[in-house]
Formats: sequence, C-alpha cells, structure tokens
Amino acid sequence: MALDGIIKGLLDQMAADPQPKLWELPPAQGREMYRAMAAALEPPGLAIGKIENTTMPGPGGGEIKLRVYTPVAGGGAALPCIVYFHGGGWVIGDLDTHDALCRTLANETGARVVAVDYRLAPEAKFPAAADDCYAAVKWIEQNAAKLGVDANRIAVAGDSAGGNLSAVVALMAKQKGGPHIMFQLLIYPVTQARANTKSMNEFAEGYFLEKKAMEWFFDQYLAADTDLNDPRVSPLAADLSGLPRAYVVTAGFDPLKDEGKAFADKLNHAGVACVYVDYPGMVHGFFNMSGVVPTAREAIAEAAKAVRKAFEG
Repeated sequence: MALDGIIKGLLDQMAADPQPKLWELPPAQGREMYRAMAAALEPPGLAIGKIENTTMPGPGGGEIKLRVYTPVAGGGAALPCIVYFHGGGWVIGDLDTHDALCRTLANETGARVVAVDYRLAPEAKFPAAADDCYAAVKWIEQNAAKLGVDANRIAVAGDSAGGNLSAVVALMAKQKGGPHIMFQLLIYPVTQARANTKSMNEFAEGYFLEKKAMEWFFDQYLAADTDLNDPRVSPLAADLSGLPRAYVVTAGFDPLKDEGKAFADKLNHAGVACVYVDYPGMVHGFFNMSGVVPTAREAIAEAAKAVRKAFEG
C-alpha cells in the first residue's frame, strides 16, 4: 500500500522546511513545537456539551490536572467513562494537544472522557507517569457519582505513549485487583522499550515519528538501570491473560507498527478478545491530524464505535 496522498504532502512540506529535531531541543521547546503542530493539524472549536477542569491528589504529592468532557446532549446522568492518556513519548503532549481528539471521542461514544495530565519526563521519570495514570483511574472510580460516571463502565484509551500507559494501567489493575476496567483502546501503542523490529528499522526516518526520537524519549523517561522488560515499561513482556477486551490500531508507515500488532496478537493468544485494525497508508500520529486527513476522521469514528459497542455490552 502506498503512503496516503495527503500524508505524503504533509511529509513533503515538512522536508522542504525542516524544523529542528526533537532530540536537538530541550524538552520545553519540544513541547511548544508539539502544541503548534497540534494547532495546525486538528480541527478548531469542535462542539462539545461541556468541559470542566478539575484536579485530584497525585501519588507523587501535588495535584494531577484532569479535563472532563461531557458529550453534546450528555446531560447530568451517569455516563460511561473513557479515561484518556495523551501521547508524546512521556515527554511532550498535554491536555491541549489532545483536546480535539477527546471532544470527538466524547461525542462519538456518548461517554464522558476524562483526560489526564500525568507527570512528564525528564522532570519525572518512570514510573511517575504510570503511577499517575493508575491513580487517576482509581480516583475516577471512587468519585464516579460526583463526576457523573458509571463506575462499572470505565475504559482506558491513549495514543502512542498514552497507549502504552493504557495497557500498563490495565495490567496494574489486574495485579492489584482493581479498579475495574472494561475496555482498552490502544492507538499505535508503545509496547516494547527500545524495540528492534522490522518496522522500527524500515520506517526509521522520514515518516513523522523517527527511531532517533523514540530513543530520545526512552532516554528522557527511563533511568539508565531500568529493566526494559518491566511490564510497566514494556507491556508486551507481561502475561496478558485476564485483561479487558481491546481495540488496537496501527499505521502502515509507523516504526511502532510491529510492536502494536504483536501486542494485539498476544492478547488474542492469551484469550483476551482483541480487534486489530491497521491503516496501511497512514503514519504515526494520524489520529491527531483529523483537521486535514479524512482517514483520521474515519479511524476515530471506527474506534469510537468499538468503544460504544463495548459499553453497550
């Protein structure tokens, strides 16, 4: 399958006006660059029922910011809940970079979406992000009535590093006996630290996410002595039996494609019902390009349909 024409145009544009690479910048500048890119590629001002910003106590002291999205016509009734963890290599990304995607997911699923502003590296290294995300799902379950959430219908979702965190939180919940998570939406997830797969090498350069960027993300996120097969870093290394049902998305020209597919395969082999969907003409990050890439809008709608179906039983 060839690269999607619109994606190719975007990549050609980027190549013609090269910006500094992420690994050449301090994290703060990388975050600014990512915000600017999100603003350029996402649809502005999508209608939403209501947005509320709130906070919860963080496991590392301090507070974690949460953004609660109520869908159009959501009302005040207890709705199913998607807890969303943004992508960005555990280093960049925030509530604003994924605002349009969270609005769309809320409207398309009819669920409340709670986006989590977990601690970022290198200021807070592993396992800070995983601990924050697990604590957030636990807190949301405990405060379901206050948030207007049905505690029996909570899903985790995320893209890239956020997909990794979703899978990790599901594993932690299994190990600790709660909170109850009924579904995982994993969008081109990182499942193996420092993976050396065919796709990682084949698409190492020139396809939006680059192998050197992944190495830089891991350098920021992990201490030098971290076990790369710790399931909280590499969920692919874990026993996946007994996990919630899943929907795993990959992109055809993504360095992370092979590890995403391997995770979906391993879930199915472990007896966990997992739907695997690949978008062959797409690159990493395409879910955050719905302002300019029609396939992104279609892919989000399909993923939302799967989540809605899971909530409906």
